[in-house]
Amino acid sequence: MNDSIIEEQNDDAPTPQGELALQTIAMPADSNADGDIFGGWLVSQMDLAGAVCANRLARGRVATVAIDSMVFLRPVAVGSVVSCYAEVKDIGRSSMTIIVEVWAQHHSDAEARKVTEGQFTFVAIDENRRTRPVPRTGN
Repeated sequence: MNDSIIEEQNDDAPTPQGELALQTIAMPADSNADGDIFGGWLVSQMDLAGAVCANRLARGRVATVAIDSMVFLRPVAVGSVVSCYAEVKDIGRSSMTIIVEVWAQHHSDAEARKVTEGQFTFVAIDENRRTRPVPRTGN
């Protein structure tokens, strides 16, 4: 993918959408042989960020049931501050669809850039690991 395509995709959302749900630093242990952060590590951070949002909505335990879509826009450098933003797209009886955007800023960059986004589906579960309704009031 060339840089002009990546820049066009990033222009769709010049600022993060949703609320900051998780922030961390990309470390050398999270990188591949080429020095870029593993995509799987980013997906893991996104799942955690989505779960923070879903836990709040469900007021309790949730489980990830699907990653409905995922797109990687640009590599993440070691040492970057990685910020995951979560936004509720839909709430069903027991399910919640959460959009997670990841923005990264390396100390050598003037601004953060959107590096990936995905749509995750979570379900609220009870103590027996069975689905339960998402509370409808006080969200």
